[in-house]
Amino acid sequence: MQQLTMIKTSFIAFLFIATVFTLTTGCSKKKVAPVSERIAKVWTAQKVDYNTSTVYTKGGAANVQAGYDRFRLDLSKPPSVTYVEFDGNTFTGQYSVPSDDRLVLSNLNPSPTGANGTIEFRISNLTDNSVTLTRTTASQKTGNTTNVYTLTAP
Repeated sequence: MQQLTMIKTSFIAFLFIATVFTLTTGCSKKKVAPVSERIAKVWTAQKVDYNTSTVYTKGGAANVQAGYDRFRLDLSKPPSVTYVEFDGNTFTGQYSVPSDDRLVLSNLNPSPTGANGTIEFRISNLTDNSVTLTRTTASQKTGNTTNVYTLTAP
């Protein structure tokens, strides 16, 4: 009889521990917002590479390409976008995030040089306050280079 009571007590303790474990692990997982929500911010340039050469670093004294301190990609009011390039030219239009690794700026007005109103980027390294965008086509404005933008949300 004493052995049966001990088995019951052990079984009840096991169920209690299993329930507590299930509740704590099931409830503690933080849901990650979709990329389309996480990218909806105002972004500025931290570092810019043309092909594999760094041409701008925020706060750098010897930047090869001046002007990226005014670069701005405003995705804070979906689906509207305001895109300010290093030379100060400003474009407005719409943006979409058709997949977790693509950002498409479309109907840009005026149309950026050689872009027919659309610029597409590959998204990588997205965190709460930074993202890396790689242009999927060469930029005529920067000498037909593939540009990689490491951006921060101030």
